[in-house]
Amino acid sequence: MQKESSTIAAVSTPLAVGGIGVIRVSGPEAHLIAEKIFRPAGKRSVSACPGYSALFGRLFDRDGDFDEAVVTVFRAPHSYTGEDVAEISCHGGVYLVRRALRALIENGAEPAAPGEFTKRAFLNGKLSLTQAEAVMDLIGAQGEQAARAALTSRDGALYRKIGAISERLAALDGHLAAWVDYPEEEIEEVEPAVLERSLGEVLAEGETLLATFDGGKLLREGVDTVIAGSPNVGKSTLMNLLAGCEKSIVTDIPGTTRDVVEEAVRVGDVLLRLADTAGLRRTDDPVETAGVSLARRRLERAGLVLAVFDSSRPLEEEDRRLLKEIAGRPAVAVINKSDLPPRLEREEVEQAVGETVWISAARGSGVEELSAAIARVLSIASIDTTAAMIANERQRDCLLGALSALREALSALAEGQTLDAVGVCVEEALQHLGDLTGERAGDLVIEQVFSRFCVGK
Repeated sequence: MQKESSTIAAVSTPLAVGGIGVIRVSGPEAHLIAEKIFRPAGKRSVSACPGYSALFGRLFDRDGDFDEAVVTVFRAPHSYTGEDVAEISCHGGVYLVRRALRALIENGAEPAAPGEFTKRAFLNGKLSLTQAEAVMDLIGAQGEQAARAALTSRDGALYRKIGAISERLAALDGHLAAWVDYPEEEIEEVEPAVLERSLGEVLAEGETLLATFDGGKLLREGVDTVIAGSPNVGKSTLMNLLAGCEKSIVTDIPGTTRDVVEEAVRVGDVLLRLADTAGLRRTDDPVETAGVSLARRRLERAGLVLAVFDSSRPLEEEDRRLLKEIAGRPAVAVINKSDLPPRLEREEVEQAVGETVWISAARGSGVEELSAAIARVLSIASIDTTAAMIANERQRDCLLGALSALREALSALAEGQTLDAVGVCVEEALQHLGDLTGERAGDLVIEQVFSRFCVGK
């Protein structure tokens, strides 16, 4: 177990006006330092309190008392960080919270670095690296499924899954090493066919886990979504409807939108990083031409396309071109202006795009149908948030490294190379898996992970 020697403090709630503000103190002097700025209403002091208890009193500094507060006491190792911890809950005014933090620092605490509390929890064996990363995913979750997936990882699902894979590889590695290093001992012979089957099973298990990355990324980060279509079909009106405010200018003049207007919005349980683009058409206006060119580039790399069509007019050349461009891609055909007499060739659109919804963006109707269509296109319902899931690029890179090493081991076996060469590949796979969970991760990896955390967590 590795412990830090200093005592750190930071504000753990947002620095904004609120009902309550929390300042966390962790380290060997946490209770003594909290005691220096807190006067309890009763006779019992902070340092005399048992763990999981709370005291009511007043906060003070060299200029006198300045607020009422509750101090919650945690004792090592039964705390978030594994150290002695005091959490001070005062009124949530920015001035009051900052004054309390300043008083703690004046009495010996050091300002906490980003993610330092969770880093100490990791170093003290309270969390694995994947569980620590899940803490930030929980904080940043913007939907029910994202929060469920993060909580599953925080509870250790990914750590246990990687641990089970590592145990199988470690057993294979141990058998290989013993067979190679001690041929004179009565050790069960390593049969190439059995070894190949075992490595293949582990590889398949790892590949199944790797396949969860796209779903996890979708829940965590959302999807780049482009609203595309000809001029005046209602793209900007749809953008404003989904955003809940006027993000895009809406007029009857074709070519109003020339740049890309962006906004992150939640539709159902999906975060869409929306981009309202210029109307797709040929034009002699150089500024609008640049906007159309930018719109086509965004359309090419979008993870989801909301292709908007005007139900009150027949399909035009650009409409049909758009239908061809999105064929086979994640897309929803949004047939707008459903409140007007229909003139659109409905069957042609429905044949080209699997999901088609009719809406009136101006009247705000059809949003629920659009939300359901988006969920179907992105297969949201098929994402199992109760299972282990690869949550970020770091974890994905580690798993890819392990799978690559396993493929090399199988190749070495197939080519008739020595078993110690196979063992080297298995060892490499174990190293990558250890990097993923943090059990073999180097200091640089650990610093990079926790540097992305907010101060106070």
